[in-house]
Amino acid sequence: MGMPLELNTLIVTKGREQRVEENLFVLEKKGYRLYPIEIPLEVRKTLDTNTTGSALIKKVEWENHKTTITYQLVSLNSTN
Repeated sequence: MGMPLELNTLIVTKGREQRVEENLFVLEKKGYRLYPIEIPLEVRKTLDTNTTGSALIKKVEWENHKTTITYQLVSLNSTN
């Protein structure tokens, strides 16, 4: 049986991101997910909300049916 894989082209945090440094965050997602690395991606709180900014993914780790990404926020949209 193959490993189900999901390709993600934006970062949806659902408020679960953890700040590591000033603009560096770690986010854990269920399942195995592929993300483009070092390419600016939109960051959103949920799929239906506006973009909060853009980020570059620095690291993707797969373990125990979870994907952990480390990303650097490179721009932040002002909240209106």
